[in-house]
Amino acid sequence: MGIAHRRGYTHPMDLIALAVPFFLLSIAIEWSWGRWCGRDTYRLTDAVSSLTLGGLSQARRFVALGVGGAVYAWLASATPFTTWTTEGWQAWLIAFVLYDLCYYCSHRAGHEVKLFWAAHVVHHQSEDYNLSTALRQTSSGFLFGWIFYTPLFFIGVPAEMMVTVGALNLIYQFWVHIYQFWVHTEHVGELGWFEYVFVSPSNHRVHHARNACYLDRNYGGVFIVWDRLFGSYQRELPSEPCVYGITKPIRSWSPLEAWLHVYRDMVSDMWRTRSWSDRLRVPFSHPAWQPSDLVAAAEPVTGEPFEKYDPQVSRVRKTSGTINLILITLLLVAAQQSQLVQGYEAYAWGMMLWLGVSNAALLSNYDSAWFRLQDVLKLLVLCALAAQLSTATALVVIPLALIGTLWQWFEREQEVARATS
Repeated sequence: MGIAHRRGYTHPMDLIALAVPFFLLSIAIEWSWGRWCGRDTYRLTDAVSSLTLGGLSQARRFVALGVGGAVYAWLASATPFTTWTTEGWQAWLIAFVLYDLCYYCSHRAGHEVKLFWAAHVVHHQSEDYNLSTALRQTSSGFLFGWIFYTPLFFIGVPAEMMVTVGALNLIYQFWVHIYQFWVHTEHVGELGWFEYVFVSPSNHRVHHARNACYLDRNYGGVFIVWDRLFGSYQRELPSEPCVYGITKPIRSWSPLEAWLHVYRDMVSDMWRTRSWSDRLRVPFSHPAWQPSDLVAAAEPVTGEPFEKYDPQVSRVRKTSGTINLILITLLLVAAQQSQLVQGYEAYAWGMMLWLGVSNAALLSNYDSAWFRLQDVLKLLVLCALAAQLSTATALVVIPLALIGTLWQWFEREQEVARATS
């Protein structure tokens, strides 16, 4: 949230970092359970894409700072209200509930206003629904997301309380994040009375569905009560199975396409329309709205199955893709935790992005002489960086980087075998 560390409390990023092993273990358990019971909800390519975007989201702060922290600090100093005490559980409970109300407003705006949807859309692009989807997060939410939490600082909620309840809210969201995390699963049905008060796997599945009857519903982070109060609640219907993804699929694993496609379309509409009033309206319109002189026949959105983006890739490419995801994760952990990378975090982010974009092409079956050349260059850069850091780092990274490029050798061998057969 952009607030500096204060003595006596843990930054939300630290809490989330501590929860990462739980996240990964939960993903492994869900995948194993799905395989065992014959209902596997994972595709490796989609999961790698989601986890890559999650890693890049965590690394975003290495290269971009939000204005939220400065605004929060000013509000905290300018508020006419007495700053809340952090003693006792009552103030923490009230802050947690009020934070979730602000989250509801932020989340609803993220679906109903195009400028905010451009950031939030990343979380909804996956056409699968599993625990890896919870980690598929935006890298541009810092631009405007802070706006919705300013009232809490104005009424005197102290920074340490804000960042702590904010982290707990996020962690509740991988169970939807330890809570938003657990609701991102298809393996848990309706939960009786729980559905009336809290966000659950069932009512959050509705939120992620592209079915017409489910669009723009169930925005709560922890409490579904807000949706029931403000008219945005929709129960999961047995007669209408959820179909996941966005109404205009991007059909790409690239993090750049995931981040930028709504911004690009928004700028395109503003440039092409002949109406100045429509130009001004575009960023603040509903995501589905277009200027009247640009409207084309819209593809109807139904609950019927649609073709997922699922390029069939070889096992060796999947192996290399998984290795590249491990390298992205190691870079993130090193930049967050290791003194060796201190001062070079932006380079780590750049390397993560290079790996992510290259991996997206790899898992889309892309191939060309230039693509193979950049893959070799990526290997050389990774090895050089690892060797500069430490011997231990080099011993871990260099073998992984080499394995990550072996797809070239296997595919070349197959090409030779086909040519000589």
